[in-house]
Amino acid sequence: MLVLFETAAGYAIFKVLDESKLQQIDSLYKEFDTPEKANKIVKLKHFEKFQDTTEALAAATAMTEGKIGKSLKKLLKKVVAKEAHEQLAISDAKLGGVIKEKMELACIHSPVVAELMRCIRSQIESLVTGLPPKEISAMSLGLAHSLSRYKLKFSPDKVDTMIVQAISLLDDLDKELNNYIMRCREWYGWHFPEVGKIITDNLAYCKFVRKIGERTNVAASDLSDILPEEIEAEVKLAAEISMGTEVSEQDIGNIGHLCDQVIDISEYRAQLYDYLQNRMMAIAPNLTVMVGELVGARLIAHAGSLLNLAKHPASTVQILGAEKALFRALKTRKDTPKYGLIYHASLVGQTTAKNKGKISRMLAAKASLAIRYDALGEDTNAEMGTENRAKLEARLRQLEEKGIRRISGTGKAMAQADKYQHKSEVRMYDPSGDSTIPSTSKKRKFEEVEEESEAPVTPAVKSKKAKKEKVVEEAETSAAAEETPKKKKKKKDKKEEEPEAPEPVEEEMAVTESTKKKKKKKKAKDEDDE
Repeated sequence: MLVLFETAAGYAIFKVLDESKLQQIDSLYKEFDTPEKANKIVKLKHFEKFQDTTEALAAATAMTEGKIGKSLKKLLKKVVAKEAHEQLAISDAKLGGVIKEKMELACIHSPVVAELMRCIRSQIESLVTGLPPKEISAMSLGLAHSLSRYKLKFSPDKVDTMIVQAISLLDDLDKELNNYIMRCREWYGWHFPEVGKIITDNLAYCKFVRKIGERTNVAASDLSDILPEEIEAEVKLAAEISMGTEVSEQDIGNIGHLCDQVIDISEYRAQLYDYLQNRMMAIAPNLTVMVGELVGARLIAHAGSLLNLAKHPASTVQILGAEKALFRALKTRKDTPKYGLIYHASLVGQTTAKNKGKISRMLAAKASLAIRYDALGEDTNAEMGTENRAKLEARLRQLEEKGIRRISGTGKAMAQADKYQHKSEVRMYDPSGDSTIPSTSKKRKFEEVEEESEAPVTPAVKSKKAKKEKVVEEAETSAAAEETPKKKKKKKDKKEEEPEAPEPVEEEMAVTESTKKKKKKKKAKDEDDE
């Protein structure tokens, strides 16, 4: 049986001398305790050395992916094909299947083979002669670095540390420039205050101060290389009527040195920006196309590296830079922020305030794909970023035009004005509004009608008792008139609240008794007459 073993220096093919000892898997490592014992079990038949690290990396990557490299194919044709009846022990079952299919060689992979490979690796320095240990260790280290770099798809040209430092330095330069220019304007403003409002550009202001010095030199100097003609004429006119104070030559000299610093820093900042733009297009071209070089560089600097940024989901990329607002919103149970550093991208800036949240979310989703493609992809073109940006711009136009479109089933139909139809309504004059007499409410009228229907109809019978009762009622009404007006109001309220009660039962009883007595008298008279 033959054994195919790969080292960092090259391919090695061993021949197993005693196959009977391979059956004892548990005690096989004891047979490889010393180089002498190992040479009794396996013997080196052929060793094919790699020419350089590139060839070793190609062979290692092909074997890990289960493919046959060029060097391995030549070796198998040269050595193993002569002894086709022998079995070939392979450490990878997938690679063994490919060799069996293409080379028509019998390959074997089992736990015994795996244990044998481990034992050979422990004694490789004694089994492979002609290679010093230092050379093998150096080859192993170089191959390990190359293989790990290949697996991570990391190129040494993609050094994002330079981007992190460049964007940090750019921000520092902007802060320093603002401080210097503010100090320069305030300092020179004591001598020539009018020019501060005339020349708005900071760099042109510093160049003007450096060239002129005292304001008395304005009339005799040519400023065409710094300022346009209109502003130059305005400055010369202002110099003649300036209300600034007089300063010494030493003061002008110090102001001139400060202007030199501002001009130098501005030139270096422009150079640094060009460098950052070029590095971003080399390292993260798709991200640069999506959000711009400054926003992309700030995202990379905030995450620490391009690879760390690629590990973040799209939701984290969207609010990256707004962590303080996020945790404050979570603490106070309010709305979380919709965007962080990505707010400064051109696509988010050109949208309306209503659609900024939607565009920032979509841009973060596409930008996260672009970051992963730049960090882990092999290509260095910006085609994917260009396509995604075109999609986002189309979506942005659709959102902006959504307010113009009519809401319909398809959402594609444009808003159309309905045909005008004149609708005339004839209204009659209501004369009830002209009357000034207060009208009674319907509710009160309804109560009065009910009272009239409920009131009992009693026969009008003249009797002495009825007259007496009327006299009593009149006395009661006169007594009630003498009471306080408050009681009157209370009685009126009670009368309004309660419906009028029918006549008392006593009057009815008195009337019926009187009629009965009259009937009895009539009967008695009739009997007497008879």
